[in-house]
Amino acid sequence: MNIRRSLLSSLVVAAAALAALPVAQAGPVEDAVTALQHDWEVIRYQTPAAEREKRFETLVANAHKTSESFPGRAEPLVWEGIIVSSLAGEKGGLGALGLVKQAKALYERAIQIDGNTLDGSAYNSLGVLYYKVPGWPLGFGDKARAGQMLQKALALNPQGIDANFFYGEYLVETGREADAVTYLQRAIDAPPRPGRQIADAGRREEARQLLVKIKR
Repeated sequence: MNIRRSLLSSLVVAAAALAALPVAQAGPVEDAVTALQHDWEVIRYQTPAAEREKRFETLVANAHKTSESFPGRAEPLVWEGIIVSSLAGEKGGLGALGLVKQAKALYERAIQIDGNTLDGSAYNSLGVLYYKVPGWPLGFGDKARAGQMLQKALALNPQGIDANFFYGEYLVETGREADAVTYLQRAIDAPPRPGRQIADAGRREEARQLLVKIKR
């Protein structure tokens, strides 16, 4: 496969996989993050493909302002990382690798502040990058490191739709399809998240599609 095409596919899938986790309590930070996650899911799941890149560019700028407005808080950094990764997925190709590295740094900063925030979302999102982005010399991909990050996220949120979906997808990526079925089914059966109907519906459909692919 052409290297450029392979990298493009990896980045697109990585961006699609970076879903949101709910904010637990109301407050200035939580309100700002809720606005970001709502805008993200509308762009990700309800906006025509031709319009997504431009809209994600605007949202990246808004997310960065939010992170700067609340220094020392992990939640905005997680969401800035998710949105930057999504922009990388829309841009695609080798040129998107810089954005993915930027997202990686944002997740790592969030973990340094509080890795448990948003039910381990930073671990989850970072793990996705590690198994989707190509390894050296093109990128920083590392399947073993991905497993460690995703298992941390799953331990923090064992019933979560995203934690189960991404670990299931990781198992498929690493050739353990039979083991993946359990986690993908848990994602489908996961309890709904208040205010997250759009994201939950999209994630469940992705889990169903992956289960169909496994069974074929």
